[in-house]
Amino acid sequence: MRITHLGHSCLLVEAAGARVLIDPGAFSTDWHGVTDLDAVLITHQHPDHVDPDHAPALLEANPQALVYTADDVAQAVTLPGAVPLTPGEQIQVGGLTINAVGGDHAVIHADIPRIHNLGYVLHAEGEPVFFHPGDSLQAVPGDAAPTGVDVLALPIMGPWAAMKEQVEFVRALGVPEVSIPIHDELLSDRGRELLNRQIGNLTGTEIVSLRGGGSREF
Repeated sequence: MRITHLGHSCLLVEAAGARVLIDPGAFSTDWHGVTDLDAVLITHQHPDHVDPDHAPALLEANPQALVYTADDVAQAVTLPGAVPLTPGEQIQVGGLTINAVGGDHAVIHADIPRIHNLGYVLHAEGEPVFFHPGDSLQAVPGDAAPTGVDVLALPIMGPWAAMKEQVEFVRALGVPEVSIPIHDELLSDRGRELLNRQIGNLTGTEIVSLRGGGSREF
């Protein structure tokens, strides 16, 4: 499995003969021009996860790509051919099995209505189990929490999260071997370094930063 960080929450996952792009949002341009995709996964409707101005062009350039979203994304963005998913559904993309988990976006403020949010668990025989949670740090029993996660895409900063929640999220998942920091565009370099170090020290997960278009095989 090769994972490339294309800015903020956008990751390209290449495994089991499939190329899957997750959350091409407006906080990054690194994913513009990506081709040969087999699938595009959208966790939720916020523009930092699906860019309403540029995502349609991405799909035009990848007409073969399957598109899956949370079931209320169409209220905010028009993505031709997109298939809405609900938690508990399973799809197949090439040799990859993808499970949709979660349900709701983390609470930003009591005065802001919650929207739906899907996490995606990607796995295949002989590959690590990878989990992208979107904007939610909920992984408690009864919430269809994924198990056996080897590589976690870990949101390290948002107006809906604090470091204590990120630490407990990593622990609740059984401390994945590797955590890749995402959702980091609201941070300075010093802030990223601080959070990465503290979360790694408190949980034991190996923090692997791929910021700047970095790739790594797992």
